Amino acid sequence: MGQFEQQSQVMDWQIENLPLKIMWMDQEGAIVYANAKFCERLGYKQSEALSLNIFDINPSATAESWKEHWKEVKKKKVHTFKSVHQTKKGKYYDVEVFAQFFSNNGKEIICAIVNEITESSFYKNLLKHSERLNAIGGWKLNLQDGSIIVTEEAHRIFDTDNNEDFLPGNVIHRFEDHDKLKALLHGVMRKAISFDEVFSLKTKDGSAKFIRCVAEPVVKRSKIYKVIGTYQDVTDDVEKQQQLETFKYIIDNTKDYIYLRDDDYQFKYANKSMVKGLGESSAEHLKNGFEYFPNYDRAWIKETYKNIMRDGVFEFVNEYTNDKGRTYYFDFTGLKVEYMHEELACIICRDISDIKIAEKELKIALNELSELKDELEIDNQYLREEISSKLNLDNIICQSEEYRRVLEQVTQVAVTDTTVLITGESGTGKELLASAVHLNSKRTERALIKVNCATLPKELIESELFGHKKGAFTGAVQDKLGKFSLADGGTIFLDEIGEVPLDLQAKLLRVLQEGEFDQLGATRTSKVDVRVIAATNRDLEEMVKNGSFREDLYYRLNVFPIHNIPLRERKSDIPLLAQFFLERYAAKAGKNFSRLSKKTIALLMDYNFPGNIRELENLIERAVITEQGPTLKPGSWIPLVKGKLGVEEFKSLEATQREYIIRVLDHTGWRVSGPKGAARILDMKDKTLFARMKKLGIEKQVSLKK
Repeated sequence: MGQFEQQSQVMDWQIENLPLKIMWMDQEGAIVYANAKFCERLGYKQSEALSLNIFDINPSATAESWKEHWKEVKKKKVHTFKSVHQTKKGKYYDVEVFAQFFSNNGKEIICAIVNEITESSFYKNLLKHSERLNAIGGWKLNLQDGSIIVTEEAHRIFDTDNNEDFLPGNVIHRFEDHDKLKALLHGVMRKAISFDEVFSLKTKDGSAKFIRCVAEPVVKRSKIYKVIGTYQDVTDDVEKQQQLETFKYIIDNTKDYIYLRDDDYQFKYANKSMVKGLGESSAEHLKNGFEYFPNYDRAWIKETYKNIMRDGVFEFVNEYTNDKGRTYYFDFTGLKVEYMHEELACIICRDISDIKIAEKELKIALNELSELKDELEIDNQYLREEISSKLNLDNIICQSEEYRRVLEQVTQVAVTDTTVLITGESGTGKELLASAVHLNSKRTERALIKVNCATLPKELIESELFGHKKGAFTGAVQDKLGKFSLADGGTIFLDEIGEVPLDLQAKLLRVLQEGEFDQLGATRTSKVDVRVIAATNRDLEEMVKNGSFREDLYYRLNVFPIHNIPLRERKSDIPLLAQFFLERYAAKAGKNFSRLSKKTIALLMDYNFPGNIRELENLIERAVITEQGPTLKPGSWIPLVKGKLGVEEFKSLEATQREYIIRVLDHTGWRVSGPKGAARILDMKDKTLFARMKKLGIEKQVSLKK
């Protein structure tokens, strides 16, 4: 046997008996050699192993992946990687493979040295999962060569993949207080001083993040050659601690007394307000039990504690008188809580003495207000009786058919709670109609509050209508109820509604729609049950068009419109009204007037009365002063020209009818029938109106010519 052959046999023996698992594979992936250790781990005989290929022992390998792997090993000559091998029985285990490319007798071979790493992988994975679950990332700094090893979780915490970002000179700039961290790292690397601190981390999105930084030196023979440390994301813990500190600050600084006590009635905790309020130090506080409230009944305290521990929560108000005779009122809330592994009663005690005193004062004020309200009801009743005694037929004198139609509308709407809008010229008696609506309604036993919006200053109208609280504005020296509050349960009459400022109309609309309003300076909304009757001598529709009156408020008011006709359209009522005013003012003046002469009546009937009933009343009052009775005769008090129509101003009845019908048709767009037709406005049947139009020669082109 030659020397070469002897050397070859020795090498074969060494490879076969090495404590390593070795196999050779050709370009096709076929196993051309496998030592005993390799075959033993797979469970094959060596003869069986030589009939296998890479695909039999590596289940993840494919023809394509093996082809790429062969190229890579051939190119690099040496390649280390991790993989999984499968035994003859089908079990898997983790391996680390050291692959080397070489040529043997002109044949290309990959030699693979296989090391099983299943057990070490288990512990690595366990450590990796533990780091992730606890948000702890590790690092090791080698002070000999300056290299650093960083775990995957540390990379995740810092949102980086670069190990160099964790070097001391780089990592300190990721923290808010980098100077402090720099000093600590210097201490652990130069003086072997360990540290454990929490720092605020600068994040890319600007959110708060808190990191616990721990570092310890590795020392051998008095020389520091490594530093091992961890970074832990403790953001949740820090935020919870900050919340606890905030809650403790709030509890300590609230005015309420908050304390914990056990079943021996000893204090376990008291907030600063209680300690300060009772004048005790914390040390003395924990020693005292009943001594805090010497005037309280101990049996009552024990029973209260039992109720809290039984029900979990207990509320009560108690009165306490101290040694100086001063009485306090306390509102107690007791809660069952667990504190330091012990069930205790948490007592929240609030001093409500000022509230109780205010309640007593309010009760006295309410009693006084109730008495004043009763007096007001009596006054209202007296006024209603006085008016009823002076006026006729529910306050209104009437014999004309024209005005009876108006009164029919009053009768229809009075029994409802519907909002009423009374229109008409000045002096026609719109206020009397409002009174008639109220006195014939279900609210007649309550007050009718009258408000003339035209006489109220713009800066005070809101206060007058809705009231104000003391201090709401300069001059508001006390609380004042508004007219709507006084009218609660009754009726409010808003005369000259067209004079309400535009900025106040929204608040008025809210009362109409919701029945609620806000007093000036008040913190709570007031609710009222009020019927609204409004009146005006202005054209609200025209005001809506020019923007000086809210459209929504107009339609809310115009639910049931009543037009109060002028006196010139109800002239048959003039004699009755004149006689009524004559008797009233004669009695006031102490004169003897019993009737009007026929000539006086004729002259009054001939007058147009632009000032309506108010003008007639003023004329009669003047006549009583200047004339002598018992019969009122014509005199200088009768206007002969003003308001009197000349003969040339009169038209025939037929011409007047024709002109009026055309005006109504123009208004309806020449629609005769239907709910918006002219027949409905003229209170006529459709056929009757068509016949009248034909008789009067009314055709549509007549309107067009106009």
